[in-house]
Amino acid sequence: MCTHIVKGKINSSAIKIGNISKLLDNKTISGNSFIITDDNLAVLYKDFLYDKNVIVVNHGDKNKNLSTMDMIYDKLLKAGADRKSFILGFGGGMVTDIAGFAASTYMRGVRFGFIPTSLLAMVDASIGGKNGVNHHRFKNIIGNINQPDFVIIDPVFLKTLPEEEYINGMAEAIKHLLIADESGFNNYYANIKSFLNKTGNEISSFLCSQTKIKVDIVNNDEKETGERKKLNFGHTFGHAIEKLSGIKHGFAVSIGMIIAAKISGKMGYLSSNEIQIIENTLMKTGLPVSYNLPAHKILETITKDKKKSGDDIDFIALEKIGKAVIVPIKIKDLKKLFIEIN
Repeated sequence: MCTHIVKGKINSSAIKIGNISKLLDNKTISGNSFIITDDNLAVLYKDFLYDKNVIVVNHGDKNKNLSTMDMIYDKLLKAGADRKSFILGFGGGMVTDIAGFAASTYMRGVRFGFIPTSLLAMVDASIGGKNGVNHHRFKNIIGNINQPDFVIIDPVFLKTLPEEEYINGMAEAIKHLLIADESGFNNYYANIKSFLNKTGNEISSFLCSQTKIKVDIVNNDEKETGERKKLNFGHTFGHAIEKLSGIKHGFAVSIGMIIAAKISGKMGYLSSNEIQIIENTLMKTGLPVSYNLPAHKILETITKDKKKSGDDIDFIALEKIGKAVIVPIKIKDLKKLFIEIN
């Protein structure tokens, strides 16, 4: 078993990787507890969910919205959920995001925890306390930062994860390596095939090292005023591409990382060889590295990025593989750099 602790200002969160049967206290999901999951997982794991208070939402990021939240609040009220209730998010990043947001806002906040079932949720979405929903397809524009009591990560759930979703999650894993772990990136680059085996022996140690990268960053900057911004590498353009194209989050972030890497080169950081290595890594993983969208549409969309401040934005560049830097830049100057690399 591997355990990390997120030390939030209000609540601490235990991130545990191991066998769920040994890590999950059955008292947590009995009585006045409610499990939020999606319609796909409700079928796949009906035995696990049997005889429990389950709220089922429709799968897919398009359903991560306020309408879904209304439905969850209605069901909680109807079932008699009170301030002593516990909410468990069981699913991918979409489920953990809305479960955390529901728990943080229902009756001004009830306790909650997560059991992530996708790679994306295991290495990224379930860790760090960010909860929220989209609004008119703008990613996570409504939400809060509130730590769950626990996140229990069991690689066994990856067995039922479609291959495309596994690769989708690997984009965020590669992002962690690029911003903070040069040796980990080199190891991944040399052994991509083994890391793509989602049931291989390496997966538990990989999840342990991956979660530690994010936990360490969050512990240094829970509210994203500095260091945590580095986790947004690839997301400025990635979120715009995701909104415009509707492709999966990790796929959009993969494209965003290539754009950010090329801009990092223009800024005088990455060499052309490093950029090529990053591109090759993403391609060999099965992730996209190009887009077929009008440049002006992408540029229009990044002006609505929630992380901008007035005419400025903190752009995350790579000084080198394994080291990210925060570069405050005028949006108009970032646009010029984007046009130059196209």
